[in-house]
Amino acid sequence: MTDAAEPTRPGVRVATYNIHKGVIRDLFGIRRVPSVHGLRNRLHELDADLIFLQEVQGKNDRNAARFEQWPGEPQEQYLARSPGLKHTFESAYGRNANYLHGHHGNALLSRFPIVRRENRDFSDHALEKRGVLHCVIRIGRRNVHCFVIHFGLLARSRERQADALVDWILREVPQRAPLLIAGDFNDWRDRLSHRLTEPLQVSEVMGSARTYPALVPWLRMDRIYQRGFELQRADVLRGPAWARLSDHAPLVADFNLTV
Repeated sequence: MTDAAEPTRPGVRVATYNIHKGVIRDLFGIRRVPSVHGLRNRLHELDADLIFLQEVQGKNDRNAARFEQWPGEPQEQYLARSPGLKHTFESAYGRNANYLHGHHGNALLSRFPIVRRENRDFSDHALEKRGVLHCVIRIGRRNVHCFVIHFGLLARSRERQADALVDWILREVPQRAPLLIAGDFNDWRDRLSHRLTEPLQVSEVMGSARTYPALVPWLRMDRIYQRGFELQRADVLRGPAWARLSDHAPLVADFNLTV
């Protein structure tokens, strides 16, 4: 009689990407051109299971009038559907900034069921509207807590936002629950990592990842923190093709769920 085989640990590919509202400057920096169609193609080519998105346009009447074939639906819904409709993500959107012609925020695309979602206002002052989107997804029998981040441009704002995030997670997320925190932290001076890793018992993925500007990245803006996973590999996807889609380069990581 032989022992039963050990169950295979679920593999999970995670990406984080600031998509710059699906619009980018042309090669000469003169005209604004839509990149949302190319973004959709490339996102689905990543074959990711979870995609943490920032600067997602929920609505923009000006772009709809200016650009031909601008999607008639919110970007998170448009991006969730592959061009060939072979795969469709579930999507969640958190509106952060409102203006007369529309709004934008963070989003999560998930190939796993999203069983709960909540968006909280993390604005530190009136001139910068920021939010954090929290989604609980179901992988097998486990609930995984995902936080989509886009912190502010001012260092003190980012510190307060990081502390508020830690307080939220410590109060409301079970201590042993798998956890993914990803997004654009604007933390190019690496001042926030210790504020997250120590109290939350998370580890940063690819601490040397440089993601901005996309063509020749040299600033560490976009990050992934995890708890309850085993990292297999991580990469920054850089180069001219990605630079034609956004000013940030995407960060992609492959994990096994261990808890």
